[in-house]
Amino acid sequence: MFGSATKFGLALVLAAGTAMTVAQAETRVTYKSAKAGSSYYQMGVEIAEALKKGTNGEIIATIEESQGSVQNVMEVRARGGDYVFTTPPALAEAARNGKGAFEGKGDPKFAEIRALFPIPSLTMHFVMAKSSGVEDFADMEGKTVLLGKGTFGATEGEKYLTLFGLEGKVKLADAELSNAVAALKNGQIDGFVTSGSWPAPNVVEAAASLPVNILSLTPDQVAETKRASINIPAGTYAGQESDILTTSLPVVAYTTTAMDEETAYQLTKTFWEQKAAMSDSAPWWKGVDKALMVNITGKLHPGAVRYYKEAGFELTEGQM
Repeated sequence: MFGSATKFGLALVLAAGTAMTVAQAETRVTYKSAKAGSSYYQMGVEIAEALKKGTNGEIIATIEESQGSVQNVMEVRARGGDYVFTTPPALAEAARNGKGAFEGKGDPKFAEIRALFPIPSLTMHFVMAKSSGVEDFADMEGKTVLLGKGTFGATEGEKYLTLFGLEGKVKLADAELSNAVAALKNGQIDGFVTSGSWPAPNVVEAAASLPVNILSLTPDQVAETKRASINIPAGTYAGQESDILTTSLPVVAYTTTAMDEETAYQLTKTFWEQKAAMSDSAPWWKGVDKALMVNITGKLHPGAVRYYKEAGFELTEGQM
């Protein structure tokens, strides 16, 4: 009896020890990005799968739904070292400086925000039916264009029409962006404006449904928008024979200095090492490369810096 009890107790101790070893080996992080069902939420799911695969289960990411980038930054105030979130670099900078959406809501923790790696940018697409004859912005005069409502693309598209002398000269369709491809096919509109990581699903659908021209901006026009420039390679969309120069809103994955260096290092290293595999299953990851690093305007986490130096990335003084 006594011997059996001793063996049973020893087994419990060994089992508990094994469980503690597993628990110690596993690092859990929370990844907060966007609304469920959005492309950026799906990217979060893909990153979580890549982290689990690339670290043999040593890093497990839990995906949290978000109501937007401002909320993601605001939550830095109450989160710990396991928090990873996405936001445009401009918003992270605004939080640090207590400006814009963060005016009067400053917090010392905003100064602790540190970047890890870039993710696909919100990329502007100006999609016109080839039958409309529109090949540049000047040709849009008198045409009917769908901008949509309440999105970054709608706001940005309206700004560009004003910048390029088309305010009041383009008929704006009163419809939701979700109806854009059907309206374009039916001839109800001449084109639509959308933003999203490329290749954008609605642009893929439009280009596969009818001949389209996706407008390219000139370098001067890009400079006028004060946005980051981005190049969409030829062949991204059906019938696209040339590269498209357009603008984008960079998006970056961040954490804070509360995260330990080793975890930040492993997160960054695994992301870049798994990016090729992610690109095979989700083409929007093809738009992420070393060139996007220039869009990170604030400091990188020391763990991320360690990886980038090992991998031969060129960093700016402001990023280190």
